[in-house]
Amino acid sequence: MNSAVERASRGQFDGVLQIVRYNWSLYVATIFVSALVVALVVVIHPTTALAALLILGAIAAVFWLALSLAVSHYVYDRSDLYRWEWIRERVAPDPGHVVNIHAGLDETSPALQEMYPAAEVTILDIYDPAEMPEPSIARARREERSMLASVKADFRQLPLQTASADFVTVIFVAHELRRAASKEAFFREASRVLQPGGGLLLVEHLRDAWNLAAFGPGAFHFFPRHEWLRVASATGFQLGEEISRTVFVRAFVFVRS
Repeated sequence: MNSAVERASRGQFDGVLQIVRYNWSLYVATIFVSALVVALVVVIHPTTALAALLILGAIAAVFWLALSLAVSHYVYDRSDLYRWEWIRERVAPDPGHVVNIHAGLDETSPALQEMYPAAEVTILDIYDPAEMPEPSIARARREERSMLASVKADFRQLPLQTASADFVTVIFVAHELRRAASKEAFFREASRVLQPGGGLLLVEHLRDAWNLAAFGPGAFHFFPRHEWLRVASATGFQLGEEISRTVFVRAFVFVRS
């Protein structure tokens, strides 16, 4: 697929609004439970210590909900993360065959095609409902925003020849593979399809202090930095470069040994 594709313009609140749409049930539940707790305190009049604990818990839940949305707006709408030219400028200036892998809403393929008009761009959709049961993924998949068709693929056996690509991008999707064995199987396949010296770009939130402060318990959906380094090392990759895309998002460039 070699024709350039014009990207749809991105609104100034698109990122945070997408998060609300995909996770609306979580936000509704948080607000409902917090309001219920406050109402129970007013009606039942528990001991002062218990009332304070319940009120503080409700305030913390609403606070993290609001803070997570503010941080998401900053990351996805205000920062330069979604101005994907940084990939060409800092990671891969002129690849011949790019493989972009996603599992739901694909917002990166048009940008990659635009950046690399002379390259072959293969788009793989590795969604597996057994491995990725999150309701937010199912909601995201119902939105057809990409103008480029994806090839349905098994992450354990990518439909590409060995050493046929020189750049693989995995942006905000690998963490949906929750089991260590699944992540390793996926990385092993990515290593197989890459040429020796080829690069895998992994972009993820991490389970670290910044994301724990911003997302609270929700940050446990992400994996810590050492887990991605472990998976990469176990599947034939070396860390080539590590790039911070705001303090909340990390980009790893892994090179096939």
